[in-house]
Amino acid sequence: MSGFKPEGWHTVTPRLFVRDPVALVEFLKLGFDASCTRPEGDAPAEVWIGDSVVMVSSDAVRAATTSVLYVYVKDVDLAYQRAIAAGATSIEEPNDLPYGDRRAAVTDGWGNTWQIATRLP
Repeated sequence: MSGFKPEGWHTVTPRLFVRDPVALVEFLKLGFDASCTRPEGDAPAEVWIGDSVVMVSSDAVRAATTSVLYVYVKDVDLAYQRAIAAGATSIEEPNDLPYGDRRAAVTDGWGNTWQIATRLP
């Protein structure tokens, strides 16, 4: 622990409450090359995507939620294809946007939307 938050964590951390959190963690591993730390007991899984953490918990703890998360990756086209292969549904194929991102969007099997982007050079 470093100060007021765990070392390496950002000030704001999303937490998803879902049915079958183990399956969502597997989706994130396959789709976003995430890694996971599973604490003891009923604590949420800590899923690392790049330098950010998303906490994943069972809906037995709180009612299930859905979210929209914007994720920067090195290769948006590859991440989009991996997410689709992991079971996501396409909302938007990768395309260049006027504000400088190449972005795609998918929905996972839990209703969360993942906007996947790479900053254009």
